[in-house]
Amino acid sequence: MRMYDLIIKKRNHGTLSDEEIKFIIQGYTKEEIPDYQMSAMMMAIYFQGLNEQETLALTMEMAHSGDILDLSSIEGLKADKHSTGGVGDKTSLVLGPMIASLGIPIAKMSGRGLGHTGGTIDKLESFEGFHTSLTTKQFIDNVNKIKLAIVGQTANLAPADKKLYALRDVTATVDNISLIASSIMSKKLAAGADTIVLDVKTGSGAFMKTQEEAFVLAEEMVKIGQGAGKNTFAIISDMNQPLGNAVGNAVEVKEAIAALDGRGPQDLLELCLTLGSYMLVGTQKASTPEIGRKMLENSIENKSALHKFAEFIKAQGGNEKAVFEPELLPKATIIEDIYSPKAGYVREITTDEVGVASLILGGGRETKESKIDLSVGFKIKKKVGDFVQKGESLAEIHANDLRKLADAKERFINAYNFSEEQISTPTLIKKIVTKER
Repeated sequence: MRMYDLIIKKRNHGTLSDEEIKFIIQGYTKEEIPDYQMSAMMMAIYFQGLNEQETLALTMEMAHSGDILDLSSIEGLKADKHSTGGVGDKTSLVLGPMIASLGIPIAKMSGRGLGHTGGTIDKLESFEGFHTSLTTKQFIDNVNKIKLAIVGQTANLAPADKKLYALRDVTATVDNISLIASSIMSKKLAAGADTIVLDVKTGSGAFMKTQEEAFVLAEEMVKIGQGAGKNTFAIISDMNQPLGNAVGNAVEVKEAIAALDGRGPQDLLELCLTLGSYMLVGTQKASTPEIGRKMLENSIENKSALHKFAEFIKAQGGNEKAVFEPELLPKATIIEDIYSPKAGYVREITTDEVGVASLILGGGRETKESKIDLSVGFKIKKKVGDFVQKGESLAEIHANDLRKLADAKERFINAYNFSEEQISTPTLIKKIVTKER
């Protein structure tokens, strides 16, 4: 078998067999196939596409190119959630404790953020002492004992995906649905859960800008998951404005705590209830999403989810008192209002720009070496559809540097567009994709 022949085959509309895909991925991972040949193959795939079987085979080979997390010693069916990313997305901080409080194991591998705001691990490090440096035994024991543990991604989790993504990034072959779906799902399959629920964002703050693109990606990933023997569901959710009201790290943690205490913003709660209800169906804890939703609502009402969050923080070395006293979390030295330059209804928020404003404050990373300021960010007061008077506060800005504050404030204001006509609130849940539809 020669890579040269396989490049020609795919270039000429041919279908690659499972064995041929195995040869390609194993050869590239072992550095037996050079970058220039793999670049040619990626470009051929970009133009000719992959069919359903090719996409599944590619995903499975990438998943098995490194470590597969063995969760067999964890009792019960395991669930995991993946988000395609957005601004103000703190769902894991709310959803994990809700699900764990109902006895469903969540053994999660999360990354750090690169871009707008920190990742889940960065946000959790707002709790003094919190760490993710657990041994495999500690990780498994924590999940068996309290049903929730989060660790950083291992260096050897789907290494073929890391190599391929770096190559695609510099050869203009990133935005192909099959390659995007394989990249995401290879890591999820390697992480070992039985049920996978995907939160596919769409809109100005998402990778998939249109609902149509998001649906195609969601459908592709559900097919991969089901083909790999996992109960897989996808929720397509709106990212044409930040999720919830907080954007940053510690400010998002405080909002997650409020949500677990029944005081959070409605859109954040609604998304968590929707995602969680399908996690419960997939793990056979609930027979329907409606029953699952009621169970999750009860976990908020009886405070079991909030107490589970505190238990989880303590188990990983963090100061659990901050769950009940959020004022112990990092605070910025400068807190100011951002005033609206005009009156009208909020017509649009360019969500990416809000993310960039948070990055300017120090709330995200421009490079892997950047140090995050956990205390900075925004508390948004006006969202799409809201009426605002000229001079009324759009948001609260939390900063530690006056120059960064000025730049971020200007960026934030420019993200808002206004209308004289009343604007309807955007629908949060756009579509739900299951194996049946």
